[in-house]
Amino acid sequence: MTPDPRVWRVLPRSGPLTAPTGTGVLDGETVAVKDLFAVAGQRIGAGNPAWLAAAPVEERHADAVGRLLDAGAALAGIAQAEEFAYSLTGANAHYGTPPNPRAPGRISGGSTSGPATAVAAGQASIALGTDTAGSVRVPAAYQGLWGIRPTHGAVPDEGALQLAPSFDTIGWLARDAATLARTGEVLLPADTAGLSDDVPLLSPALLDLAAPEVGAAVGQLARGAGAEPVDWAPEPTWLAAFQTLQAAEAWAAHGAWLGDRMDTLGPDVRGRFARARSVGAAEAKAALTVVVRARAQVRERLGERVLLLPSAATVAPRPGEAEAARAATMLLTCIAGIGGLPAVSVPVATASGLPAGACLVGPAGADRALLARAGTFTA
Repeated sequence: MTPDPRVWRVLPRSGPLTAPTGTGVLDGETVAVKDLFAVAGQRIGAGNPAWLAAAPVEERHADAVGRLLDAGAALAGIAQAEEFAYSLTGANAHYGTPPNPRAPGRISGGSTSGPATAVAAGQASIALGTDTAGSVRVPAAYQGLWGIRPTHGAVPDEGALQLAPSFDTIGWLARDAATLARTGEVLLPADTAGLSDDVPLLSPALLDLAAPEVGAAVGQLARGAGAEPVDWAPEPTWLAAFQTLQAAEAWAAHGAWLGDRMDTLGPDVRGRFARARSVGAAEAKAALTVVVRARAQVRERLGERVLLLPSAATVAPRPGEAEAARAATMLLTCIAGIGGLPAVSVPVATASGLPAGACLVGPAGADRALLARAGTFTA
């Protein structure tokens, strides 16, 4: 297979990049690793050539990578990411935008863009990525894949480059629910919370944030599951607080390196880091106060129930149209991020046949049960 540089940064022309180190439930599976994870003998590129050039060769695998290898999976290669995982489009100013095999001519979704495309194209069976503000759930929706953002902190992030530690999670994607769940057997701890058998909750206000065709597809799945309508929606201040705290933490993580290297970034990501640099201590503290209060409200409202909502507000946009959908999508994705909650994206299709995603958000610590519940959903 000839590597597509939009999809892969490192891909051997024959054989896996790294062979399995053990056997287990992932025997025979292949993994596309997002270019934020340490792979022994390789550098972390973070989607930025200047960072890659200065990066050291990693001496050991990231914790999640090592677990997958020990369970029988092979690493197919290192797949492209958007710069520092600070975007949701999939576009990388240096390497290009990975194609979307399920919706040709439309963007792939990011920032776990390369791994998602590799899985959708059948070049790997598991995509190992990160999800801070939707970076697993959005490409899952755009490319018709299954994807999970686990409970915050459930999967150790040792050896993974951070963006915003208050929201960063290690997530993964697959073409089917069974592979997604088997990967969870390897990466997730035992559940520490219960999951109610009640039908899922459905907020019409959240459904209305999506484009009509996406809302209709998610609504069809909700009706099939007998979802219970609930009068609830995020408060208007939540998204701004989420983005402000994310920005402050992103600059804390990378500002020292980026200080005199902002010109190495693509324009969209550069704009986000420019905003991040301007966030003062008082603004960040105020945002944290809102996030902490919102987290408590989300968790109290959800209890042990499952909340069903769109994974992204639209189908995959065409190039140049992605920013228009960003705000509505983040109003949806920030709920699990603020709550620190697990969220599984289930693929659905619109009436025109385009892929979209229905997201199941569950209680913190009920990740395995949520994966099992998600596997019972069909559009």
